[in-house]
Amino acid sequence: MVRKVFFSFHFTRDNWRANIARNCWVTKPDRASAGYIDKAEFEKLKKSGEAAIQKWIDEQLNGTSVTAVLIGAETYTRKWVNYEIKQSYLKGNGMLGVYIHKLKNSEGRTDTRGSNPFDKWSITRNGRKVFFSELYSTYDWVSDNGYENFGKWVEKAAADAGR
Repeated sequence: MVRKVFFSFHFTRDNWRANIARNCWVTKPDRASAGYIDKAEFEKLKKSGEAAIQKWIDEQLNGTSVTAVLIGAETYTRKWVNYEIKQSYLKGNGMLGVYIHKLKNSEGRTDTRGSNPFDKWSITRNGRKVFFSELYSTYDWVSDNGYENFGKWVEKAAADAGR
C-alpha cells in the first residue's frame, strides 16, 4: 500500500541527508514499490513567523498516515521537530525514527549520532510513564538498509498505529 509520509528533520543541518531518504523512491521502478509518497514541501517554506510555520506543518500533516523522524546530530533539540512529533501523535499517525548520521552530506562527510527525539516524549499508560521510544521503532538508514527497507518500516509504523 502506498502511504503519504510526513518527514520531520533538522532542515538546516540535515537537509542533504534527509533528501537522500526522502527521495529514495525516485530510483525505484514506481512509487508504490518504495512504499510511500513524500508529502512535505520544505523548499516552499520561508521564514514567516511561528504561526505561519505551525500552519504549514499542520497542512503538511493533513492526509498523512505516518511520520518519519529523520534523526541527525541535533534533531533532538529542534523546536519544530518536537512540534511535529506532538502534532503527529495527536493526529494518530504512526511514527518511526531513522538515524541518518552515517549518510554523507554535500561535502562527503558523515556526522555524529544524535539522541533519539522519542526519548523526550511520554504518555501515562496503566499508571506507568511510557516513553515514545518504547512505542515507536527506530532504524539506521545505512546499517538497516533504508533504501530497500524504508517502505516496510513505514507499513509497520502504520499497522502499529492501526492505520
